[in-house]
Amino acid sequence: MNLDIRLRISLVELLHRSGLGARVPLIEQSPGCQEQREFLIRMLAGGVHKFAYNLIETGIAGPVNNGRVETSNLPWVIESKRLADELHIKKAVLINDLEASAWGIAVLSPQDVHPLNRAQGDPHGSQAVIAAGTGLGEAALEWDGTQYRIYPSEGGHADFAPHNELEIELLRYLASRYEHVSFKRVLSGPGLLNIFSFLRDTGRGKEPKWLAEEMANSDPAAAISKAALQGKCGLSEMALDLFVSLYGAEAGNLALKIKATGGVYVAGGIAPKILPKLCGPGFMKAFLNKGRMRPLLEAIPVRVITNEQLALVGAARCALLRSAG
Repeated sequence: MNLDIRLRISLVELLHRSGLGARVPLIEQSPGCQEQREFLIRMLAGGVHKFAYNLIETGIAGPVNNGRVETSNLPWVIESKRLADELHIKKAVLINDLEASAWGIAVLSPQDVHPLNRAQGDPHGSQAVIAAGTGLGEAALEWDGTQYRIYPSEGGHADFAPHNELEIELLRYLASRYEHVSFKRVLSGPGLLNIFSFLRDTGRGKEPKWLAEEMANSDPAAAISKAALQGKCGLSEMALDLFVSLYGAEAGNLALKIKATGGVYVAGGIAPKILPKLCGPGFMKAFLNKGRMRPLLEAIPVRVITNEQLALVGAARCALLRSAG
């Protein structure tokens, strides 16, 4: 990828996540636009110098290794050293986006979460964060006696595991289209579209013409979920119901893997938008459907995070604690 584009993408991300400005719609995946690059450098560098920043921290989708990340959803490469050099600051730190979200858990207010059950949990028990958006992210938090330590993961890329005939058919459908079928292929915006397409192509419902047009002219996943929540399309409702059930099942899987007795937090951009469906029976039914481990899961609090700025707050908190330490 063009080095200039990589830098501009990094700067826009940092500008957004550092709180110096709103999202800047100046990113293209095409060469050129030197003026935009210089503008963003000046804007961010001006903010850095104005606030005397020595450290900027940002959350990025993808595995971060030695200050470098190749993003999992787009062909971008971002390097922390290059960012620091360009911005003339002491240090720029890259962390996984779900790691950033996990850092924000401790400062959530009651207004930032919506409980899906009445469990209280262990106040010092391990916690889990799962977030469906453009992809699927997962992270863990473990209490060390004084504070929570955060462990990012790439669990969203683990194999999709169906548990009934319909989901087995879905797996076969996706396996004919993708080399590897991960949970991300069903639990994400593109994943909801995959589910919708599967149900349509296997004759389980008809796609209305008006919805096809809306999907062609806007975000397909948003169009599907909107039609489902408004009760305007039976096929969309079936797709969203299956999505929610799979979301609950994978949240339960994650809870078991890390024994998240301190709680499971459902984050990401999709959850607040489909909150009425998450509050229905489908999510928790699938979450609890783990055989003899059901009693353990019944004692785990499950909360939807409605504050969509969680990752920004978490990245800021992490940077503050790093600079103080």
